[in-house]
Amino acid sequence: MTQESLAGTHRVRPVAARALCALAALAWLASAPATGAEPAPQPGPKPSTTAPAQPASPAPGAMPAATAVPDDGPIPPVPGASTTPQAWRAREGQAYKRNWGVEILGIHTTSSGYMLTFRYRVLDPKLAKPLNDQKTKAYIIDEATGIRLAVPAMENVGELRQATPAEADKTYFIVFGNPGKLVKAGGRVTVVIGKFRVGGLIVE
Repeated sequence: MTQESLAGTHRVRPVAARALCALAALAWLASAPATGAEPAPQPGPKPSTTAPAQPASPAPGAMPAATAVPDDGPIPPVPGASTTPQAWRAREGQAYKRNWGVEILGIHTTSSGYMLTFRYRVLDPKLAKPLNDQKTKAYIIDEATGIRLAVPAMENVGELRQATPAEADKTYFIVFGNPGKLVKAGGRVTVVIGKFRVGGLIVE
């Protein structure tokens, strides 16, 4: 090896040695605590890996505790329990049998909801006579809006209602218009035929 090569080698080795010493000093400073510095924050407790206990599920059919009725309070009535057409007929029907000689069969949507048909069965023809008199004005009132709906009339047919003399044990009907499907199933109406008036009827 030439003298120039040896001289270059001697110059490189001190530089590498100094670099290694510098790296070692930096590593020691990084690991040693600084004088007067605030203590490093201690790591908090490790989060528990155990899932929190879940409340027991109520038994099938049981009322949730949040909506349970207190033992010392009254149980609220169930909405709609006595507002079905059957309940209405059972509660109100006897008065119309006694005073007008008819059994109220109900009112139903027809013609895709654009008409309402009121049906009744005659028990006493004398008492029920005014209901079949075509001269007696008939209409229904939508109890939600107060709008009156009349009996539609067709050319060469007249009003869509039966005008034959009432006969015992026969069913009759009157058709009322329902433009725009104003009254829907479940709505309440009042049927008026002269002095005959049936309120609170539930459309089926």
